[in-house]
Amino acid sequence: MATNPAVRISRLRALIDHPRTGSSERDTAQRMLNRILRTSRPITDAHRQYGSGYSRLGRHAGLDSIAEMIRDDITMARTNRLSAAELSEVAPLDPVANAPKDIQIDVDVLHDCEIVVTISCIPTAWGWCRDGGIDVYSPALRALVDELASIVDSFDHSGEDITNRFFGRVRVGDTTVVW
Repeated sequence: MATNPAVRISRLRALIDHPRTGSSERDTAQRMLNRILRTSRPITDAHRQYGSGYSRLGRHAGLDSIAEMIRDDITMARTNRLSAAELSEVAPLDPVANAPKDIQIDVDVLHDCEIVVTISCIPTAWGWCRDGGIDVYSPALRALVDELASIVDSFDHSGEDITNRFFGRVRVGDTTVVW
């Protein structure tokens, strides 16, 4: 698998532009490309920073609409799993797509100002490992949490002259992992 972002970007663009690529595969490749581009250069103006998904919704969209878009992104990533051959040639590893099928991911709006992503039904062998006699999150679970936090953050904005659009957090069961 290519680890160079330039190679990943060119492969994803080739997949997106190919005439035989299905619409769901094209959407998934576009989302992966957006994630790579988001980490390399944030959208900014003089005093504000906008997430890459911010422009997909209207300026005055409510939290219910934002939560629905987050659910759609998560569902799209989970349903479009690539085969081992496609994964090694086309796309980087995606923690959301590679998570066990038993995992349940819920997106809720709380208190009209907060979006909470809750991960539950995590297989113990996949989600935790022992470190000095203490159960800690496995690297795979940590990668999943970080990717979900990145998806949530992509719909937010911040800056010197504005406040965040909403508060977002990712929980594993009842424990908040990312705020």
